[in-house]
Amino acid sequence: MTYYVLSVITNTGFPYYNLELKAIPKDVNLFLRFFDFSKNSKEIQMDLDSTSLFELNAGLVSALFEFARNIDKKIEIIEFNSQNRVSQEKKTSKYKGDVLITTQTEPYILHKSAKAKIKLIYDSIVSTKIPLDSALELLQNEEDTIIDILTDKVARDRIKDHESKLLKQCDAFMNDMKKYGLRGIAITSFDLSPVFVYGDNYSFQIIDEILRNVGVFPEIPPLEWIYRQSFTANEEIWVYIIKSGVGPTVNGLFQSYFYLLFAEPQSYLSEFPAKVASKFNQILG
Repeated sequence: MTYYVLSVITNTGFPYYNLELKAIPKDVNLFLRFFDFSKNSKEIQMDLDSTSLFELNAGLVSALFEFARNIDKKIEIIEFNSQNRVSQEKKTSKYKGDVLITTQTEPYILHKSAKAKIKLIYDSIVSTKIPLDSALELLQNEEDTIIDILTDKVARDRIKDHESKLLKQCDAFMNDMKKYGLRGIAITSFDLSPVFVYGDNYSFQIIDEILRNVGVFPEIPPLEWIYRQSFTANEEIWVYIIKSGVGPTVNGLFQSYFYLLFAEPQSYLSEFPAKVASKFNQILG
């Protein structure tokens, strides 16, 4: 589980909906991601004096630190993006309300893909409830839809349908490449949420730990791959990340799988990632 909490509020602070998918883990850094679906209204320039700005900052920081303490976390950095870029994005949007959606996630989740997931939730569920301050509560089937989107149900179902073939193919890969340093294989959804794990001593929990320690993932073209260094239990490991170019389409949103290979440092896998992509794509495509 890579998404822990999702909240839907208005930009005036009205708390409409809160979903706790899983208990927030201790001793793990998380991201609190913000997604603005408010309408593109005329901007109001507020020229606050230094005293007013200081008081506003004090209130913000105090509230954020109180929130962090309540989830047993510590805030170190808050990033403010350019308002000009945000305004340009809003010019092409058709948002009609004042909706803000936040979600607490694993830090390695691809933000662009997370944004696409949240927009899917906004378009299919939240936008039908505007204005939120007078809306009825979500129905159970609507909440189920949100959970299905966040947990990649469609992607997982396709994996489950082909699990025996995937396991057989993984056995063949390991027989061929273990002597060259291959130690494990995983498949993730389009935002890097793990949906399939293979290998001795590998689990979803271990994969989370490995991906947390990778750092920033760049954009990867379909059928291309990169490798990064990581570690788990103080042991260094190489991670090959392959963008498959195949995957499910959910409400018009294409969601490409990623294939991950875990290998010993300095392993020589040559063109093996391309072979993995080809074989897995034949199964999942």
